Amino acid sequence: MTKDGKQVRVGVDIGGTFTDVAMEVGNTLHSTKVLTDYSFPEAAIVKGIRHVAEDAGVQLSQIDTIIHGTTLATNALIERRGAKTAFITTKGFRDVIEMRTESRFEQYDLNITLPAPLVPRNERFVIDERIGPKGEVLKPLDLQEVDALCDRIIGAGYESVAIGFIHSYLNGAHEKQVRDRLLAKKSELSVSVSSEVSPQMREFQRFNTVCANAFVKPLIASYLNRLVGRLNSEGTQCPIFMIHSGGGIISVESAIEFPVRLLESGPAGGAIFAAHVATRYGMNQVVSYDMGGTTAKICLIEDYVPKTSKTFEVARTYRFKKGSGMPISIPVIEMVEIGAGGGSIASVDSMRQIRVGPHSAGSEPGPACYGRGGESPTVTDADLLLGRLDPDAFAGGSIKLHSDASEGAMNRDLASKLDIDTSTAAYGISEVVDENMSNAARMHAVENGKELGEFTMIAFGGAAPLHAARLCEKLGIDELIIPPGAGVGSAIGFLRAPFGFESVRSAYSRLSRFDAQGINDVIKELSDEATSFVHSGAPDVTPDLECTAYMRYVGQGWEVPVAVDVRSYSDADETEFRNSFNRSYEQFFGRIIDGLDIEIVSWSLRATSKVAPPSTVDRSAKGKAAQASGERRMFDAQEGLFQQASVVERSSLNPGDWVAGPAVITERETSTIVTASREVVMQADGCLLLRAKQA
Repeated sequence: MTKDGKQVRVGVDIGGTFTDVAMEVGNTLHSTKVLTDYSFPEAAIVKGIRHVAEDAGVQLSQIDTIIHGTTLATNALIERRGAKTAFITTKGFRDVIEMRTESRFEQYDLNITLPAPLVPRNERFVIDERIGPKGEVLKPLDLQEVDALCDRIIGAGYESVAIGFIHSYLNGAHEKQVRDRLLAKKSELSVSVSSEVSPQMREFQRFNTVCANAFVKPLIASYLNRLVGRLNSEGTQCPIFMIHSGGGIISVESAIEFPVRLLESGPAGGAIFAAHVATRYGMNQVVSYDMGGTTAKICLIEDYVPKTSKTFEVARTYRFKKGSGMPISIPVIEMVEIGAGGGSIASVDSMRQIRVGPHSAGSEPGPACYGRGGESPTVTDADLLLGRLDPDAFAGGSIKLHSDASEGAMNRDLASKLDIDTSTAAYGISEVVDENMSNAARMHAVENGKELGEFTMIAFGGAAPLHAARLCEKLGIDELIIPPGAGVGSAIGFLRAPFGFESVRSAYSRLSRFDAQGINDVIKELSDEATSFVHSGAPDVTPDLECTAYMRYVGQGWEVPVAVDVRSYSDADETEFRNSFNRSYEQFFGRIIDGLDIEIVSWSLRATSKVAPPSTVDRSAKGKAAQASGERRMFDAQEGLFQQASVVERSSLNPGDWVAGPAVITERETSTIVTASREVVMQADGCLLLRAKQA
């Protein structure tokens, strides 16, 4: 806290290329971007915090809270760069994570290649035990067999062990016994059990989730412990919290135990940021678009709440289709994520077509124009050659861009192979990456039964404002908002997040045999667990509780979420559950089915601290035309040619000031491209509202 009593809060987001830092001193925001250090990510965090603290005029010891999100766990899974992991399962189920669900994500591809399992077959082990479908012990553990397997695993030098037994979500005793025997022999061994990581039915998803947790656990534990130690040595005395995939804040200790919960932590902050902006403007249908240096993320936000799910997929390998990725069974803000960022590398394939991503130049060496040894043309190189970036003012002038290096890389890897000039090659890269993102957005909308033309886009991330207007043209979206601080949007979103945790559990019951006491027991267990996680970071908070039952007609293969009050139920409440399910089912599918029994498959309960709602903002109408500080030759993709674009400093705009495209609105962390089909109006809260001229 500063001497005049202002709270100092810091949000830090580590991306594949940049580490973003946002510091709030009272109501004043300070931010910066620094290149991510792959070897020691905590070094970039310290560097960034020093920069913003100096800019804000505060000491590191005055910081009250640091909230951190990272894609390190996600990147480790995508790149298969984690701990040497063994998987122990029930005899007869060794190949579940390789057989998957036997569904084909591409029905007619005879040469379909399924993603490889995270743990190969020779590192999967079995124990002859069995828990029944009601949680009863059908075959007890043979402790001699367990001890022999423990000795074998420890002798083989495994760093981490995942344990997942059949039906352990109902009774995790066997899993915990094996864990205890392992730790008794080697206390420093990292062990994850599925009954704690993801106590849900469907063994493929549960086994895969516990394997992912074990795979990244040593890496994340080492990183977070180093981070806490480094920040303490720099003079910070404040608590450090992590943002998890569901959009809540948890303690570092909880994050170390369940690192799989961090997989979408950075993107989750961005979705919270977009939801905060949507609430201010009263926009109940929003698509958030977050494009950084390595990936692009798209999320649907309806009624001011990001869409959530209890499962998601990492690293989809086939045209963004469901089933082609690695399924993770945890509560998450649902979004589609593709390898399309500023650092995404472009190449020419065997059919002489331009391909962009998923590989990225990252921060080491970075795009060719960074002058740090990168030799491959990237999206950033294309943006530079198309006039969208100022080579002398990139990242606030901290990084000088080299157009000649971009020209050389573009000519060598694309233009010379396709017999085109470098400008056309850059245009090709830009259109390919924009089409990849628009296709991903369309697919995500179709999967959720939505039409994106009815939505408003909110764009943030260092590269998103450069491409968002073109994306809106492709998707038929009329309105686009670029909030202040868009370049570090996810880090700002961390500062808007509540303390929160969502507990999940499978507990089967039928409404025809309504078990009120069993339901009360499940709700209490979930409530106690979720509240304890919130209290580990905020002991004085009384959290709000939201419960969801996942229900279906008997015989169906998937469930619909049904909101349930957190209270004590009696046998007379069976009708309330039935009516609630019918309303939800009719909302999803248009009608109910008479005569079928209904079953509850699983439960989730979310505990969150209260967050003050943002103040509302009225839209500013067009006032006077803004004064341009200069002009720049910039390529317009829809027109297919270079045009003279106005250059306007964002800081010079007042509410109501407007600019007609083509134009570039410049600021420290990013630039906003206003295409020829759009115009932009500055809003009272600092947001840029871009809209189609004909609208």
